[in-house]
Amino acid sequence: MGGHTGVTRITLALSTRILQNKYIKEGWRYLSPSLYYTSPVEKTWSESRQDCIERGADLVIINSKEEQDFVGMLIRTRDIVGAWIGLTDHVTEDVWKWVDGTALTTGYWRKGEPSQYGSVKEDCATVRSDAQPYENWNDMGCSQTSNWICEKKIVF
Repeated sequence: MGGHTGVTRITLALSTRILQNKYIKEGWRYLSPSLYYTSPVEKTWSESRQDCIERGADLVIINSKEEQDFVGMLIRTRDIVGAWIGLTDHVTEDVWKWVDGTALTTGYWRKGEPSQYGSVKEDCATVRSDAQPYENWNDMGCSQTSNWICEKKIVF
């Protein structure tokens, strides 16, 4: 029985490496258990989400401090000022939810955020490279344009 566990572990490691190589060539980056794609262009939040869905992914959901650090590194290394993440309060004002429907529990908002800017409804979240690492989320109007980050969970 122990031999099967070793074979399973080797098979899983090889499968992960093959997947990583395929996607890394397409511009994806890996942080277990997901792959991340950072867009080189800007689109609205909805257009960005649609692009992710067409890639078999969705806008990134930041579940941990490690993932927050990783996402920050992704935008800094690409010289991107901001990128859409999968967080919005467009259904109910001030009730921030991720694209999978889960409620926001831990946020990394800039001081004074989330907010509204004049008459602009700022219902979609971005992560910014020009702010402190754990205070770098900003809400923007969903029809504004920004780069974005897709997240694809790896399932075996």
